[in-house]
Amino acid sequence: MTAELVRGQNHPLPEVRLEVRVSAGKPIVAGATLSDEHGKVHGADWVAHPGAPTLPGLKVSRQAAADHRLAVDLDAVPQAVHRVSVLLALPSGVGGPVRFGTVAAPFLAVTGLDGTEVASYTITGLDSESAVVALELYRRQGAWKVRAVGQGYAGGLAELLTDQGLPEARQLAGRINEAVAQGLARSVAAPPPRTPDADRHRHAAAPAPGPDQTHGGTAPQGTSGNASPQQNPYGTSEPQGATSSYSAAAAQDASSPYTVGPQDATRSDRGAGPQPGPAATDPPAAATAGGPINYTHPGRRAAAPPPPPPTAPPAQPGQPTQPVAGDATGWSMDERLYNQVWGMFEDLARTTAAYRSAVDFADARMEQELDKVLSDPRSRIGGQGDAAREAARAQHTQLLDRAREAFDRDLAQLRAEADVVEPALPPAYARWDNPVWHGYRVPMEIPMALRLGDLHLPESDNLRIPMLVRLPLERGLWIDSGPESGHASFADSGELRALALETATALAARILAVHPPGEFSVHVIDPAGTGASAFTPLVQTGVLAASPAAGAAGVADVLARLTQRVDLVQMAVRGGAPDALPSGIDPSEQLLIVNDFPHGFDDRAVTQLRYLADEGPAVGVHLMMVADRQDAAAYGPLLDPLWRSLLRLTPVPDDHLADPWVGHAWTYEPALVPPGSQVLQHVLTQVATARRSWNR
Repeated sequence: MTAELVRGQNHPLPEVRLEVRVSAGKPIVAGATLSDEHGKVHGADWVAHPGAPTLPGLKVSRQAAADHRLAVDLDAVPQAVHRVSVLLALPSGVGGPVRFGTVAAPFLAVTGLDGTEVASYTITGLDSESAVVALELYRRQGAWKVRAVGQGYAGGLAELLTDQGLPEARQLAGRINEAVAQGLARSVAAPPPRTPDADRHRHAAAPAPGPDQTHGGTAPQGTSGNASPQQNPYGTSEPQGATSSYSAAAAQDASSPYTVGPQDATRSDRGAGPQPGPAATDPPAAATAGGPINYTHPGRRAAAPPPPPPTAPPAQPGQPTQPVAGDATGWSMDERLYNQVWGMFEDLARTTAAYRSAVDFADARMEQELDKVLSDPRSRIGGQGDAAREAARAQHTQLLDRAREAFDRDLAQLRAEADVVEPALPPAYARWDNPVWHGYRVPMEIPMALRLGDLHLPESDNLRIPMLVRLPLERGLWIDSGPESGHASFADSGELRALALETATALAARILAVHPPGEFSVHVIDPAGTGASAFTPLVQTGVLAASPAAGAAGVADVLARLTQRVDLVQMAVRGGAPDALPSGIDPSEQLLIVNDFPHGFDDRAVTQLRYLADEGPAVGVHLMMVADRQDAAAYGPLLDPLWRSLLRLTPVPDDHLADPWVGHAWTYEPALVPPGSQVLQHVLTQVATARRSWNR
């Protein structure tokens, strides 16, 4: 199965003899650099380019082209080489595009010699850059991996090579551009496409495009490459850094492919996913008199994600659409299911908003009618007033019945879809009672999202929508064990704290289960040992990085190590050498579970915890707090930013989450393991076995 990478994500390479295939839609230059463990290129003889296309273990194309195949033999590269960087650049001085924002998003695929794809990456978000480091093949503990980079340079090849430490960067960039220009001068242009009626009709010539307008049309309004991210329904916005290679416009990642508007929330218009706009796929239906101009946005992918296969017959007129799992658009089944869940969430938000609005309108209409009756003294006496009041109440009942009928119809369709989608979800999206966990196998790639629980509204209590958040986590998690989040039946706060710890353990196990072996580590701080029973599944299976830290000394040790890791990774990233870390630093993502905060925390430890919450997610260190906010009241407002930075979850159903569209108060229910089930032990045992095999 191909790993569809996003910027910053890596994937192991099962073979050492590979091909890197590049497709850009326009002629571009493809090359590669060899660098040492510090990411430095030692000389021009460490760069493969059209003027010198062959190096030990590496061969690139001799000229600019829309498609390239780079041959790589990692066993043949010198031992001093620790990184092979694939470079893409736009030819300069040949009249073509001068920035990547005006061409289709470049697509790269790493394949075996038999053509089997290992990993793919679509470079999105480029604008003024004319050169980009697309991929890195790098050594890690004796094995090779591929990482999606997508680092662009507005200064072109000269700036790119300078950033990699090459002394004669500008001179080499000039030689590369000269070799490319000579190759283009020797090439023969393809003949123009011939229309079927070319012998009988003449077409007016379209205006010649400028250097940054390769398609001859202007972008429709609203298709700017700097579109702001949409809000997700849990009150937070998706980060711009988490780019996606799947959206129809290949723009910066937006948390939902659907838009929320005042339209009717029936299911008839969502079976094939969101309809792409004119900037995503097709030109307008009516062409201008100037000739066959392509109005496709020049800075975006020329094709939308493939539509879902027609697995169900079309509905008969007047009949509801038959739900099908994965009927949204997307490049993989996981993405189609993710988009479908989002569509279900937004449909429920819309139809509930419409129902509440109809109820409010009916109430206001009845009040107006009654006020009108009471304002006339003559209508307050005799049967005329009673008849007017009865008519107002009858109209109110009729309006409510019509609104409820439409709402029930939409809910029935959504329930039918939920019944189909829920059994088809992969482990990362599925409940713990889903049969997919019984056939669980440790994955080899990171999923798009993770299920944290379920959401529902008071009007649709028996309809649950999975609460999915994108990976990697952009915010820490706070499992609130305070009494204000509890139910009246939880008279004992200890019972509520135990349930909060159970929720934290289930979430930690799910996070470990959906990551490949060696890609995620979990640490636990339990100063007083009150969570020993809840953490038993994690401890006994051996999936923790170390035993739970106890006492003030244990708290200080874990926080010091994770704080040091954040500092070192930040310095390495800023220095352009993300792999230049000491051998003792675990490069995998980290999750820190903190129980009984602030017990065992001094002022220094509190400061370190806040630092991890603020700076950790950007460099792969995530925080999960199991705490009662009132327990930390002694610190005053000092910790208010900490609580606000975390996504608050509750161990019991609670209506504390709001969506940004209509402001519904959604009730959250945690994703807990069914009582008596052994699925958690089964999954963690497989995770531990895979981790031991990976570390051999």
